[in-house]
Amino acid sequence: MSERTHRAAVIGLGMIGGADQVSGDALGQRVENMDGTHAVAYQNHPRVQLIAGASRDEGRRTRFEARTGAKTYADWREMIASEDIDIVSVATYTPFHAEITIACAEQDIPVVFCEKPAATRLVDAERMLAVCEQKKTLLVFNHQRRFDLNHRKLQSLIQEGGLGDLTSASLQWPSGRLGNVGTHAIDALLMLTGRRIQSVSATLDLAGRPDCRGSDFRDPGGWGVLRMAGDVMVTVSASDYANFPARTEINGSKGRAIFGAKAVTLEFWDGHSEHWPAAQDGISGADRAVSEMVDWLGKETPFPYDAEEAVHTLETIVAFHASHYKHAQWVDVPLVGADRDLEVLSG
Repeated sequence: MSERTHRAAVIGLGMIGGADQVSGDALGQRVENMDGTHAVAYQNHPRVQLIAGASRDEGRRTRFEARTGAKTYADWREMIASEDIDIVSVATYTPFHAEITIACAEQDIPVVFCEKPAATRLVDAERMLAVCEQKKTLLVFNHQRRFDLNHRKLQSLIQEGGLGDLTSASLQWPSGRLGNVGTHAIDALLMLTGRRIQSVSATLDLAGRPDCRGSDFRDPGGWGVLRMAGDVMVTVSASDYANFPARTEINGSKGRAIFGAKAVTLEFWDGHSEHWPAAQDGISGADRAVSEMVDWLGKETPFPYDAEEAVHTLETIVAFHASHYKHAQWVDVPLVGADRDLEVLSG
């Protein structure tokens, strides 16, 4: 087992990247209510040293330095050229993910920990995968449910036939935002079922709810049906102004699993049930992701999450848009032709 200390840096020092509450206030969110942040997860790990951060915002840089003692840069390009980095977080707005991730891989940084969604365009996400594979850089997307113990336990139960043959599923979440919010629900569905999405029929919600990240972004919600491998049908309800709680339901021939964020309820058709409460161990999804990156760097364990699945999630979200423009016509995945060029302006 390698005990080497790994050097980490963060690009984008806002709420999720730098644990910056001033940025959180602008979005109406509390940092302590999140499933970890990049900066704090690095600080929490005994074999990681947080050495640097980059942001165009002087206030964020000043606050980050005060919280962490790390050096900061106004230009992320200068940072990755100047510092010896083992793990770099890309916690910027989505339109910058591809450029920064590719540059970090080309700089031979071993691990890139990128925020979700992968990119705003499918071609950019595919380039991220290709360059990271070529440079042997581990690319990790921060879909936190991938690192939640209850989700992993449920994944194993489903794979072992605990729900029987899968028959259908449903996804719902409030506030729309297929790109920024729906990416979690869709990616978790891929993780738990182990199945690919084969086609999408959908309608976007064009109510025009302003994006919390500003007027440069437009990330509507919507309604739809997904066809997964094995003809497992999935309904999606995620309008811009929904009032219901987030909920996923996966149905099988033996029973169903129902969950919101981290707690899971199992209801079996023979009448018995189980409830798995959310873990109270104080370990966040970001903490667990960083621990598994460190293990990968030390070649102690393979990394459990293939970044290609995050790109498949993005392709599904793009397919929502493609189907909408065709009056909810079924659109096959993988996408072809002009559908591949659609951009989802997630913040």
